[in-house]
Amino acid sequence: MRRVTLRTLPLLPRGVERSKPRSYEEWSALARWGKLPAWEPLRPGFRLRAAREAAKVTQAELAARLGVTQQAVAQAERASANPTITFAENWARALRVELTFELAERPTD
Repeated sequence: MRRVTLRTLPLLPRGVERSKPRSYEEWSALARWGKLPAWEPLRPGFRLRAAREAAKVTQAELAARLGVTQQAVAQAERASANPTITFAENWARALRVELTFELAERPTD
């Protein structure tokens, strides 16, 4: 049986360390410009926020659609958020957008 190890992104390059995550504004600008480094960790909370903002929906409006508080939406949009797939599916449904989740093997170096 072949063992497959899944990693979303490679490790940080030698000598590069971040003591805290980027702000959403910085992350969003780099993502728009296609300049996020390959080693930048996936930020599901930032991606949820970007989808909400693209749909032009406020946190309060989304909270009402999801049946949660505005504070719960704000917490889900943080850099440290780790939402479940079910939560992300509900989020996407509430915004009327498509959610895709992909796992793919990386070529060996």
